[in-house]
Amino acid sequence: MLFARPKDAKFSFGRKVEHPLSTAKQQLESSCHQLISANNECSDLTVVLSGRPPILGKTPMLKKAFLLGVVALAGVGMVRAEDKVQLVVESWRNDDLKVWRDTIIPAFTKKHPNIAIVFAPTAPTEYNAVLDAKLKGGTAGDLIACRPFDKSLDLYKAGQVVALNDLPGMENFTQIARTAWSTDDGKTTFAVPMASVIHGFFYNKAIFKELGLSVPKTEQEFLAVLDKVKANGKYIPLVIGTKDQWESATMGYQNIGPTLWEGEKGRKALIDGSAQYNKGGFLAAFEALAKWRPYLASGYQALAYPDAQNLFAQGRGAIYPAGSWDIGVFHQMNRKLDFGAFKPYTFAGKNEPVIDDHPDIALGLNAASKNKEAARTFLVWVASEEFAQVYANALPGFFPLANVSYTLSDPVAQEFANWRKEGAASFRCSYQILSRNGNPNNENDLWNACAQVLNGTMTPQQAADFVQKDLASWYKPQAAR
Repeated sequence: MLFARPKDAKFSFGRKVEHPLSTAKQQLESSCHQLISANNECSDLTVVLSGRPPILGKTPMLKKAFLLGVVALAGVGMVRAEDKVQLVVESWRNDDLKVWRDTIIPAFTKKHPNIAIVFAPTAPTEYNAVLDAKLKGGTAGDLIACRPFDKSLDLYKAGQVVALNDLPGMENFTQIARTAWSTDDGKTTFAVPMASVIHGFFYNKAIFKELGLSVPKTEQEFLAVLDKVKANGKYIPLVIGTKDQWESATMGYQNIGPTLWEGEKGRKALIDGSAQYNKGGFLAAFEALAKWRPYLASGYQALAYPDAQNLFAQGRGAIYPAGSWDIGVFHQMNRKLDFGAFKPYTFAGKNEPVIDDHPDIALGLNAASKNKEAARTFLVWVASEEFAQVYANALPGFFPLANVSYTLSDPVAQEFANWRKEGAASFRCSYQILSRNGNPNNENDLWNACAQVLNGTMTPQQAADFVQKDLASWYKPQAAR
């Protein structure tokens, strides 16, 4: 029979028995002394639990004493293992593995030593399919990282994650913070919001200083800065490509648009059918995006997202339309790059900027978990101020959604975070409800249309009409508009 010895138990010969597990020590000593008394051959036996395994030699009674001692220690070790609950966290954030291992998990287990956390990420592009297979096969982890809106809502509707309305700490989240992981009526929340990402612009401080530029606050100032950079000729005024399409919508249209369609007012109006993409602020956002075209790099149509990152990281561009998730990326790509951030600019007649503070990730509880009590303990911690402090600094650019106090050590991340206190916020207009149709899909249509606007192959009006027509073709509140 084989027994597993506790990882902190070590053996060698010596003069006495020592071990932090007093019960194990007593059991081992008792077993040894009983055998020593029965056989004088072992009268000089001593065991110390602090070195390498002993050489048992040829003495039969010594072998028995040692084996009995291992049995006693194994029993204690098994009790300790049974007392410790293990929670497995499913996620698509494989880039965060080191952060979880070195920072997040130790911070939690310091106060909850009886709960072990295993972070088990899957590649982002494979996550949905892998998670579905695990949930159906009964092998998914206890805690499920939930993407915003429909995919996670489907998990709740299928009974695969549970409602968390009664979880202590949920009161720390506003209704808008919970929206991405709540039912359409807003009555049930099924995941604890962890973080959002914020849209804005990065700028190269050295280039701004060299050319005597000031951070722009209005569209007029923004275009004037781009004109000066273009006239100088040394740098790319605005670094963004259209090859991958999504950046044109995500860091372009959805970045500057919320101010024009008045944030939540306009976003909700699209959902109820009282606003359309080819009218008002949504059309104006296409028109504003088209003004970027003269300032893009030569050959920008073939520029992929990583290419744009490289150009800005190398100091070749003045302004980079950004998501806060790129803060850490640029720190890693070029630690000498001195860059700052400014919020989306305002427009004539729209003097109150609205930032896109987009929900990114939350954590749900697997309905089939056998460790729900421990899982809820972890989720309560995720909703706390302590978690916010740890997470925000471990992953600069990912901002906790809990309405709690925390400080940031990264100055660029702090600049983004400050915008939350300075005005209104919304999130990407196509994400809630409007992209539930497979084909045509509202989000994909925006990628296509925005890229074509920047490429000059669609006018703003043509792009807006295209997106609106596809949405109205399947979404009833827009059908009669």
